[in-house]
Amino acid sequence: MANNFKNTSLVTRIMLKEFTNALQMGAKVDRQLDGQFQKVGASIQVRRPVMFVASDGAVIASNPDLEERAATVTLDQRKKVNFAITSQDLTLSVEDFTERFVQPAAAELAQQVETSIAGVYKNIGNFVGTPGTAPSTFLQVGAAAKVLTKLGCPMNVRWSAFYDEDASLALADGLKAVFPADIAKKAIEEAAIGRYSKFMLYENQSLAVHTVGVATGTPLVNGADQGTTYAASGDAYTQTIVTDGWTNSTTNILLAGDVITFAGVNGVNRKTRQSTNELQTFSVVADATSGASTGPATLTITPPIIISGPYQTVTAAPANNAAIVVKTGTGGSSHKQNLAFHPNAITLAMAPLDLPEDGATASRESFGNISIRAVRQYDITNDQTVYRFDILYGVKAQNPDFAIRTTS
Repeated sequence: MANNFKNTSLVTRIMLKEFTNALQMGAKVDRQLDGQFQKVGASIQVRRPVMFVASDGAVIASNPDLEERAATVTLDQRKKVNFAITSQDLTLSVEDFTERFVQPAAAELAQQVETSIAGVYKNIGNFVGTPGTAPSTFLQVGAAAKVLTKLGCPMNVRWSAFYDEDASLALADGLKAVFPADIAKKAIEEAAIGRYSKFMLYENQSLAVHTVGVATGTPLVNGADQGTTYAASGDAYTQTIVTDGWTNSTTNILLAGDVITFAGVNGVNRKTRQSTNELQTFSVVADATSGASTGPATLTITPPIIISGPYQTVTAAPANNAAIVVKTGTGGSSHKQNLAFHPNAITLAMAPLDLPEDGATASRESFGNISIRAVRQYDITNDQTVYRFDILYGVKAQNPDFAIRTTS
C-alpha cells in the first residue's frame, strides 16, 4: 500500500467522492460547471426562464419583446484545505487514509459551500414563521409549502427544506401524531424528519443566523407608484424604494436580510398573475441608515415591485404613506433562517482550477458539475508530503421567488 497516495489522481477521485457525499443543500440546488479554467472573480451565466402572457383569437396583433435574461453567478469563493503527512502515514490503507485525512478535509470544504448557500437567505423575500419560536408542527411546514404553491412554484420535482437542530427535533417529535410508531421513533432518535407537504425535510447545521436591524419608528412609504419593470430590476432582481418615519439618524435601521411588508401589496401567482390574497414579503438586501428630520431611508428590496406583464410580482405598488411592517423580529434580535426551495431557485456554480506545472504533482476531477483539484508535493526539509485540495465556486439565488425562509 506504500505508493497508493503518491497517485494523486486516486486521491483526487476519493476526495471528490467524499466531498460530494458531504454536501446537503449543495446536493439539492441547481449545479452548473464552467468548462473553462477560471480564476477568482470570473463569472458564468445561468439562464432564467422566459415568461409569456397568452392572448385570445387566431390573429397575432403583435409579437411581444422577449425579456430573456441570465443570472450572473460570480465565482468569488476560493476555498482550500491543506495538510502534511509523514512517510509512515503514506503506508496506510486506502480506508484508513480516507478516514483520517480525506473525509475531514472533504467535510470542511463541503461546510464552506453549505455556509455560502445558507447565506443567500438575504436575497430571498418569501418568509414565514414567528421569530424566536422554532417551527414545531407540520402545519408550520405546510405554511411554507402553501406560500410557494400560491406563488406558482413548479411542482415537477420534490422541493427540499432544511431546518436547524431545534426545529428538526421538534418536527421529528411531531411525527408521533402522523406516522406509525417505528417511523416516529427513528425520526426522533436520528432527527431524520422525512417527507411532508411537497418537501423532503432535512436537518442542517449550516443555516445562517440573522440579526435584525434597529427597526424602530413608524415607517411609511414616501411616495406613490414606486414600482419598476423586469428589465430595470436587472441581474440582481432588486429595486429601491423611498421610505420615511423611521427613528431619525439611525445607522443600520435595517440590515440586509430583514423582511418587510407594505400595506395593500399582495403577492401574485407567477404563472396566473392572480392575487395570493396575502401580503408579499420583501427582503432588504443592503444595510440601510435613516436620515434626519422625518427618518427617511431608501431601501433596496427583492422581489422588485412589478405590477403588470409576464413577470408581475405583486397586485399593486404601495400607496403613499402605506404602512411598513418588519417581520424578522424586534430590533437587535437574532434568529435562525431555515430554507426551503425548488432546485432551480439557487445555483451553485463551480469551475475547474488550472494545474500547476512546476514542483508538484497535481490532478483535477469533475463529476456531477462538481470540480476539485488536488496538489501533492514532497517537503525535503521536513521529510513529509504536503497535500492541498482546492475548489472555486459561486452561489446565487437566481430564481428567489421559488425559495422561502422559515424563521426560528
